Amino acid sequence: MMTVLFCNLYLPFETNCTTTRRKTVFVRLFLMKIFSLPDGQVTFVSELSSKPAQKLSKYGWYGNVRLQRFHIPEETAIARWLFSVTKGHNFNCGQHNVTIHIQWGSPPVINPVTSAFPNSTLWSPCLSLTLPVTSQSSMTFNISDPAPGDWYVAAHLPEDDGRIEQKGFPSCSYFFQPQLSVRRAVDTPVLQQGSFLTQTAAPDSPARLKLYVPEFASSLSVLVADCSSEGAESGNCSLVLRIGSASLQQGPVTVNCSGISCSAALSNPPWHTWLRVVVESSQVNRTLTFSIVSNYTVGCKPKSVGLKADDDISRLRGNSSDANSTSTGNSSVVTDAATFSNESASLVALLSASACVWSIPVLYEEVDVLSIRFTPVNGPNISVTNTHPTLLTYPLHIQATGGTLNLQLTLNSTNATLGNSSSVVACLSPWAPVTELNHSQPCRTALFGGYGVAVNASVNKSVLRLPFPQSTTWYLTLQLVCNSSNCGNTSVVSVVPEVFISACVEDCGTYGECRLLRSYSYLYAACVCKAGWSGWGCTDDSTAQSYGHQLTSTLLLTLSNLFFLPAIVVAVKRCYITEASIYLFTMFFSTFYHACDQPGVAVLCIMDYDTLQYCDFLGSICAIWVTILCMARIKDTFKYTLFMLGALLIAMSMQLDRKGLWNLLGPILCAILFMVIVWVYRGVRRRHCYPPSWQRWVFYLIPGGLCALIGVCLYIFAETEDNYYYTHSLWHILVASCVVFLLPPKEKHKESLGWSRGWSWNWNWSWSWSWRPRVCGYTLCQSDKDELYTVT
Repeated sequence: MMTVLFCNLYLPFETNCTTTRRKTVFVRLFLMKIFSLPDGQVTFVSELSSKPAQKLSKYGWYGNVRLQRFHIPEETAIARWLFSVTKGHNFNCGQHNVTIHIQWGSPPVINPVTSAFPNSTLWSPCLSLTLPVTSQSSMTFNISDPAPGDWYVAAHLPEDDGRIEQKGFPSCSYFFQPQLSVRRAVDTPVLQQGSFLTQTAAPDSPARLKLYVPEFASSLSVLVADCSSEGAESGNCSLVLRIGSASLQQGPVTVNCSGISCSAALSNPPWHTWLRVVVESSQVNRTLTFSIVSNYTVGCKPKSVGLKADDDISRLRGNSSDANSTSTGNSSVVTDAATFSNESASLVALLSASACVWSIPVLYEEVDVLSIRFTPVNGPNISVTNTHPTLLTYPLHIQATGGTLNLQLTLNSTNATLGNSSSVVACLSPWAPVTELNHSQPCRTALFGGYGVAVNASVNKSVLRLPFPQSTTWYLTLQLVCNSSNCGNTSVVSVVPEVFISACVEDCGTYGECRLLRSYSYLYAACVCKAGWSGWGCTDDSTAQSYGHQLTSTLLLTLSNLFFLPAIVVAVKRCYITEASIYLFTMFFSTFYHACDQPGVAVLCIMDYDTLQYCDFLGSICAIWVTILCMARIKDTFKYTLFMLGALLIAMSMQLDRKGLWNLLGPILCAILFMVIVWVYRGVRRRHCYPPSWQRWVFYLIPGGLCALIGVCLYIFAETEDNYYYTHSLWHILVASCVVFLLPPKEKHKESLGWSRGWSWNWNWSWSWSWRPRVCGYTLCQSDKDELYTVT
């Protein structure tokens, strides 16, 4: 189990936090100021970039984070961010702190709720800022000599309190907008290999240079010589030499010099990149003149493969055929074991003759979105010796930084057996490999840290996971290390390094779901946990729900829908067959939707989740719609016309936004308004209150209205993630109960239409249907008498 690092850094850079009521126009004027001031022998220009404002959310998982990506060009001297947070509503929401995370090279890995990370999961710490928000707040953040490339800014509100907010209901909203201004040099002098360059430096205008480090460079040195200062004694030349850039995780290599010369040396410098060199004067009001030169050493290069690509094409064809085959039995292991001794002997002879690192070509294969597989072209087994390291190269593009880099190192004990004092040490490092590996040597290059693992006779498998890896070339260095100078008979061993990019850590486990997120064109993935589990990979069970708790919540949410059975029976008894069918539809789909919607393992899905959710929402609102229209007691032609029209409109609104608050309140308010208009019309026409019976109001309408009002209040204001299973169950019970109270009594004069009661019941367990029209001349007779509410 590896040590887990938490993102908890102090702020070593310049910040300025203000909480004012400045208007946006002043902020824009501030950003439009162009810097074109000369700095020593370099000319600077300014570049500005801005992102649109986004609404912030309380942190519950990484999907609540608002992620923005900025690009800082090469040779940038200073970068300044302006973070603005604006309050969306004027009513009192209290004071909240907006947390801002900044990371170079990849999205920041954060842990605001301090949950446990999965085993063998490591990450780089990020910079965190806190911005107090009232009505409108802003903060500036400056960083000198930033590392070029992509920088990521993530912002969120404090931890979610668990309250379920209905969509469309007024709530506190905060909008976050980041803006970036950079000051970039356009004519930076280049330090050539072995060529002296004369420069001057002052306290307010340092000398800025750059040098290129080629691939396979093992060391780099920068020498400052012949330093002199105007008006100072000979030999008294105080300056500061910096090599590299600031990337929040690490700073440049800094050397304080005095005298006429000084030097800085880097072992394992980053490959195939430009490095910034800055020389500053430490003397007040003194201008320094000096000569500077750089030198790099190439330790060794792998054997050239030539210009012919026939062998590579053959390897690709062989790898494709291996990938398409379905059987990978023990025969391959036997073949490897039979040929391992010959390969080991040839490898030792080759390395002894060339005295260099053994570089293994790797196949880069994109499997899916955020799914990349790296495979050695010579097969999964890699031979590792104790004399020279074995090197594998894994290039990661920007599209891969939104996933998780996985390393699984397995010792193949079939071919050779390690002693108790021997182990295979591996170092996974970005930008440059670590060429010397042993138990005392740290897994680190000159400017960047690495991640080390080891396998031996007792631990033959090691796993390493890196969420959101940097976009660069990663190097895996392997070497056999023995405690004694001689490893005995085992000088070459075989290991299987499996390196791949996955969307999430172990697919978020049993109690999590891996979701693909997007910030404009950038894709990244994160785990959303359920059933009380938490953590980056949903492996923290400190607040997890037990199986009994999960089963209880499932039973409450499903069985509470059985309270619709009394409503169905009452509707059938009062000859409201259409209404009863809608209640049955609602009860069925609400039951199985909540059985499928459970976060834990007590789940039952009889069909697609989205279909169940749509039918549940549609049935619930239609049930309320037809109940209120039924209370209006209008003619059947108009009633069923409104039934169909309302059902079609509700179905359309559910397709547009089924979780919108007004999709629920809209049909209810329209139906209530229509019912009130009908009741008022009848009351004015008859000159008395409608319904006229006080018993109907006291025993039916008022209790039914209270049940509906309490249920709506619970649904909108009281539901949280912790109490959802019993507050929503209570909502089911109250809605079903109010239907029983509010359904009007059966129509006594319906037989005047010529219809019987419809379904007739006898004690022989049989149903019968009869149709007996009463004919009055050439038309069916119908009573125009209005039915009043009566107590039956």
